Amino acid sequence: MENQALPTWNLSAIYASSKQWESDFDRLPKLANDFFSFKGTLGKSPETIAKALQADDDFCRLVEKLYAYAHMKSDEDTRDSEARARLGKLTTLIAELAPTQAWFAPELLAIPKAKIDKFIKSKSLQFYRRSLENILREREHILSESEERILGTYGDILGASANTFGILNDGDLDFGYIRDANGEKIPLTHGTYRMFLEDDNREIRRKAFKKLYARYKEFKNTFASTLDATTKLHAVDARTRNHPSSLHAALFPTNVPAEVYNNLIETVHSRLPDLHKYLKTRKKLLGVPKLDMWDLYCPVIPNCKLQFTWDEAVNLVTQALKPLGKEYQDILKQAFEQRWIDVPERKGKRSGGYSGGSYDTYPYILLNFHGTLDDVFTLAHELGHSIHSYYSRKTQQYRYGDYKIFVAEVASTTNEILLADHLLKTTKSSATRSYLLSHLADSIRATIHRQTMFAEFELTMHNYAEKGVTLTADLLCDEYYKLNETYYNLKADKTISLEWVRIPHFYYNFYVYQYATGMAAAIDLANKLLAGNQEDLDKYIGFLKAGSSKDVLDIMADAGVDLASPTPIQNALDYFKDITTKLDNETKN
Repeated sequence: MENQALPTWNLSAIYASSKQWESDFDRLPKLANDFFSFKGTLGKSPETIAKALQADDDFCRLVEKLYAYAHMKSDEDTRDSEARARLGKLTTLIAELAPTQAWFAPELLAIPKAKIDKFIKSKSLQFYRRSLENILREREHILSESEERILGTYGDILGASANTFGILNDGDLDFGYIRDANGEKIPLTHGTYRMFLEDDNREIRRKAFKKLYARYKEFKNTFASTLDATTKLHAVDARTRNHPSSLHAALFPTNVPAEVYNNLIETVHSRLPDLHKYLKTRKKLLGVPKLDMWDLYCPVIPNCKLQFTWDEAVNLVTQALKPLGKEYQDILKQAFEQRWIDVPERKGKRSGGYSGGSYDTYPYILLNFHGTLDDVFTLAHELGHSIHSYYSRKTQQYRYGDYKIFVAEVASTTNEILLADHLLKTTKSSATRSYLLSHLADSIRATIHRQTMFAEFELTMHNYAEKGVTLTADLLCDEYYKLNETYYNLKADKTISLEWVRIPHFYYNFYVYQYATGMAAAIDLANKLLAGNQEDLDKYIGFLKAGSSKDVLDIMADAGVDLASPTPIQNALDYFKDITTKLDNETKN
């Protein structure tokens, strides 16, 4: 497959030249000051508040467009000094303009309650009512303007422990080399580690696993210190802002009750026997005497690795997403024809994949396509994000044109489930079907079971922090190993007790549970879409169009998924059980 033949994205649709970008960049200080000019006037009238919010939208909207172009140009070639300088110039200016943005919420909250309640009911604030009510929800949790300004100036310092983790984990640690099956020495890195864990040779998997964690073990006390500081910061912030716990504080912005988090953990716990049964199937298919943690990522059907050209991948995804209707198919066509996607890997290009852009641009996609099955799933996944963004931005005005992280993974994972279903229905080979079933089972295991285990570990850490207990390396290792044993029931090599050391998401403040709830919702929605009911399709497209016009639980309820109850998690785990039973039956002979 020649990289030259693969399409690249068209960023000139945002700015035809760097001169145009610079022209918009020069407008930012005036727009920031236009917003700042309303300081001290919000109590005058609802019309004044509306004008201030419009000025804020004008500033933020241009910032996002400038940033989208700057970071994507930098990602095209991370060696491009001009692109890096442009991005740095923008982030520096945004930091300098931060004081012009911090005043609004404290001043709004200082308006007497009876007065602001009357303002909000006025016709001139009808459009902004949802935004204002969300700010007013925070009345008990917002500090004074001077306190907020002080905390804002400490932003970099307060994030130092997470930054230290990133520098140490991504930059300073050297894990040495692993010899592949041909005896060639290959660097052990974050990127190649997963490749080694997927190797057919069990000894290579084991060596990579042991070598990586042997290096981490040397720094376990340092990593425990950074994690302890970050977790305590979350606890202090929750206390300072009058939240009952770190968990409540983290969930407050999206108005998600703690019961959703706890329901997830409890429901997954109740269905762990299904996971344990699948792991026995995996052990049988791999033919190993004892399954261990380095055996969980390699294909159980090793001689069935699928390869696709770009055109084949595009056709496959297009066919798989037909249950989403003609309008969705037309948008898919636009994505390919208008060059939303940067497809080939090349020297200097950022690794991985993402969906990006802004309200005023295409919802661009960065890929590094090699034609593997995972690459085809990544294409479907990122298109899910981008078409979700397309619908939201086309339907909602700027203020409500984006969607919350809580629902971000739903549309992308729905696409993956639809792709898996299409592949299984159109594949006749038993070996290929087994490969696909195990691929899907492992995806669910990694996203629902593993991320729920991470979520439970986070909750345990924060409970300790709130009691003033220092998170030492030994304590973290003990707690992590106990959880790992509960979830996997493997009597695994003790080395796995160090896995917490390398997980960046533990610095994200109760983030990972959303992966699990998102996949559960996606499985529920995909199965409804596959049934072909027009009402379910209309509800799903309504979800894609909703942006942030409602609370996330209400948006999902409108789509037909009640994430306030354990039912969607149970349905997803029923689906997992069905997939693993099919795999067991497919491979009995």
